[in-house]
Amino acid sequence: MAATQLLTVIEPDGGVNGHDVGMTNDELLHCYRTLLRTRAFDDTCMKLQRSGRIGFSIPNKGVEATQVGAASALQKTDWLFPSYRDFGMALYHGVPMADMLHNMFGNALDSAKGRQMPVHFSFVEPIKFVSISSPIGTHLPQAVGAAYAMKLRGEKTVAVTSFGDGGTSSLGFHSGLNFAAVWKSPVVFLCQNNQWAISCPSSGQTASESYAIKAKAYGMPGVLVDGNDVLAVRKAMLEAVDRARKGLGPTLIEAFTFRMAGHSTSDDPTRYVPKEQFAEWEKKDPVLRFEKFLAKKKLWNEDVRAKYTDEATAEIHLAVQLAEGTPRPGIETIFSDVYRDVPAHIRKQGEAAFDLAARKGDASAGDGKFPL
Repeated sequence: MAATQLLTVIEPDGGVNGHDVGMTNDELLHCYRTLLRTRAFDDTCMKLQRSGRIGFSIPNKGVEATQVGAASALQKTDWLFPSYRDFGMALYHGVPMADMLHNMFGNALDSAKGRQMPVHFSFVEPIKFVSISSPIGTHLPQAVGAAYAMKLRGEKTVAVTSFGDGGTSSLGFHSGLNFAAVWKSPVVFLCQNNQWAISCPSSGQTASESYAIKAKAYGMPGVLVDGNDVLAVRKAMLEAVDRARKGLGPTLIEAFTFRMAGHSTSDDPTRYVPKEQFAEWEKKDPVLRFEKFLAKKKLWNEDVRAKYTDEATAEIHLAVQLAEGTPRPGIETIFSDVYRDVPAHIRKQGEAAFDLAARKGDASAGDGKFPL
């Protein structure tokens, strides 16, 4: 593993140059299916936001291989401290699309009861998917602390936390990596370098040769991996996770990739990303690249793509119907799940709110617009 040399497995023609993939055909096809489901979920959420039916979404197009490759190296007992651009990690481990869409709509079945903005998922099953945080980098120290607790308990679980290139400029990045190395916490840091922190390019973010090379200063290995290569990301993550489970401490992985859309639905990338860069990375589409690999193994053809695409389309269609048809949270949820014993002044406010709602009607959720 190296911090400045790009780790790649899948070659342009779909070959792997003797690399032992170590996955069954079913596992490989699950990765492929997840790539397509992630893209379908992303595309649908963009359309829902543009039509005013949800307030916000985060584009995933172009970065799916990093998520799926990383997720494939984890066990169900491991913990994820994700960024908001990690749809594929949840979908890979079996989180239903409908459960994710409940959060996008902020309805009564949303695990956060509408208290979080869209794309801020949180799940306990089927994998430990910790609530996404909007402030950049704040979840890195949380992952380190959780991993250290696992170590103290003698557990063989690992925490993985992902973040963008912009997150490396946060205080949480420095304090997280520093404490993780000192404590030898079983945590893996996954930097999804999509080259743009909103409109700030990497050249304006750091003067280092890579983000992975920053690991050396903290006393841990740093790995630079091709983020559009599912198998390369999986290889790097497997080695880092194995190292963590053995008590050897953390690893920083930089996945070099590119987002083929804006930072969010509130962003217009055409105002700052050169057209040539989009054109260059369109040719490196991670889905097409994985298809070449699967075709080389006689696991893929156009019919396979059509089958999985149709399945993903039908799944997301039904999930949207369910989530959109679910009522919004009741007004009482403003006060529930906060206090064990509700203080008198809060109870008084609640009674006033319930009385107002009974007389004037329930509060409106708004028109779908979002200020960011």
